[in-house]
Amino acid sequence: MSEVPVRLSVNGRAHEVDVEPRMLLVHLLRDRLGLTGTHVGCDTTSCGACTVHLDGEAVKSCTVLAVQADGCEVTTIEGLAEGDALHPMQEAFWEDHGLQCGFCTPGMIMRAVDLLAHNPNPTEEEIRKGLEGNLCRCTGYHNIVRAVQDAARHPHAGQIPHPGLSPDAEDAGRELAKEGLGA
Repeated sequence: MSEVPVRLSVNGRAHEVDVEPRMLLVHLLRDRLGLTGTHVGCDTTSCGACTVHLDGEAVKSCTVLAVQADGCEVTTIEGLAEGDALHPMQEAFWEDHGLQCGFCTPGMIMRAVDLLAHNPNPTEEEIRKGLEGNLCRCTGYHNIVRAVQDAARHPHAGQIPHPGLSPDAEDAGRELAKEGLGA
């Protein structure tokens, strides 16, 4: 199968990559671009561990072909932090212990940011409904819900950083991902 060129911006950095037409976005991000904060869980859209933002909307990257992201802006968990400063949602997950094993955390955070972008002051019920496509096998969701509630108090919790991250900022994001806020 011949490869096709895909041009996209990931965390504010332009990339042009030749991919097989059947390659999934999650594999492009992890295997070709080295952004391993986005996890492969189920490959069936059931768990949400692979959630990223595609043109500002949360999507499960295991169901998006890389060629479908051609010309798009992708934000991964590595792109949320700005330098050493955590995104308000990452900070809330850290402070409220909204993670245990950390496997679901990147997707959960990306989905929660999208939730607050559409509903900046959700009720507990709206948070639980908004996160229902992302599964956590460890926490029982109580601290995750509390983290989203706490993050909602921050005026920028529903926003993703502006495109154009420096390489240093992306490297810092990779380090934060390794520490459990995206790993």
